[in-house]
Amino acid sequence: MKVAIETYGCTTNQADSDIMRGLLSRYFELSGVEEADVVVVNSCGVVDITERKIIRRILDLKNSGKKVVLAGCLTRISDMAVKLSDSAISPDNIDRVVDAVFASLDGGCSFIDRRVVDKSRFCRVKKRKKENAIAIISISEGCTGACSFCATKFARGRLRSFSLDGIVEEVERIVKEGYREIQLTSQDTGAYGLDKGKFMLPELLERISSVKGDFRVRVGMMNPQHAVKILDDLINAFSSEKIYKFLHIPVQSGDNSVLQHMNRGHTVEDYVEVVEAFRKSFDDVLVSTDIIVGYPAETEDAFWKSYELLRETRPDIVNITRFSPRKGTPAAKCRDIPGWIKKERSRKLTELVREIGLENNRRFLGKRLKVLVTKKGKDNTVLARTNSYRAVITQGNVGEFRDVEITDCRFNYLKGRPAESKQ
Repeated sequence: MKVAIETYGCTTNQADSDIMRGLLSRYFELSGVEEADVVVVNSCGVVDITERKIIRRILDLKNSGKKVVLAGCLTRISDMAVKLSDSAISPDNIDRVVDAVFASLDGGCSFIDRRVVDKSRFCRVKKRKKENAIAIISISEGCTGACSFCATKFARGRLRSFSLDGIVEEVERIVKEGYREIQLTSQDTGAYGLDKGKFMLPELLERISSVKGDFRVRVGMMNPQHAVKILDDLINAFSSEKIYKFLHIPVQSGDNSVLQHMNRGHTVEDYVEVVEAFRKSFDDVLVSTDIIVGYPAETEDAFWKSYELLRETRPDIVNITRFSPRKGTPAAKCRDIPGWIKKERSRKLTELVREIGLENNRRFLGKRLKVLVTKKGKDNTVLARTNSYRAVITQGNVGEFRDVEITDCRFNYLKGRPAESKQ
């Protein structure tokens, strides 16, 4: 029997798919969706538009005669998605994916009970698609927060940090396999270890940095309230050559009253302190943040505070999301802002972000930079990353480190040509 996996959403889902792919390969032939008898849909439930897209996809697959196993966040967020599927497995039940596939052929079943599973113990069964030089490792699941707008908490639950030794063992294994970029992912990397009584991210990064080999590590999203508490230790850990100087720190709003209504647990000042400390410590830091526009408590004045915050702190990447009420969350009970206002605010922020991104990238024109080639691009090009994780379109071989001269740029990437070797 042939089984395929379709993955939606974040890098955590991609890491979960690697585990399920390895488990399924022991019993079934892995294939593309067209040839598959059963399709595992690893779903995302961050916004309602994604939920609707996945539900339509489930219907299409069913109409084409395929069995569908629903995995990912929608198993605990969307009753409709679960009902339409033949079987369902929640994120903390992915080790039961084989049973779910067999059950989909015989009446179906749902594995969505709450469990504590240390996913680092699956490092030896993971089956990655060897398409590039990138490997993803989950370091924890769930979070310590209770954001008023977030439905992911329903799916992922409270924080469970995975074994530090197990994570390091997986890093050692994948470096030996030839992967050169390691992406550490979770719902909040800064909270790693808090369920065990202490902040452990700096220690984890130091342990990973001691692993032999030439590789780079991208640390995933961390919330400001945790980053600010471990700032000195965090910067010391990031000082390793093996850690990209990449900081994904979502502020969500530039207005403290909105942040309080969101129940974010941090202030604008926390965000600014972390960003400024990183920029003082390193020659180049790529700063990424998230902004929600049109949140119910966002007044016109609050929106412009977000605008000014971006203009003053000049992040390189801003993920702009129009507020979307999620069933069961406190924010869904609030009066929503008209869609045209959200769209206009999003447009204004997007224009600003593109302007800032272009100005930031122009600083690198004519410079010589060391990059790691991570994946193939279009038209015989490759995607490479600088030490701060800036994207560079150039030529080269996947997995190699090389020097490039920056010749051009856009707001979201650099262009470079291979540099001549220094004599």
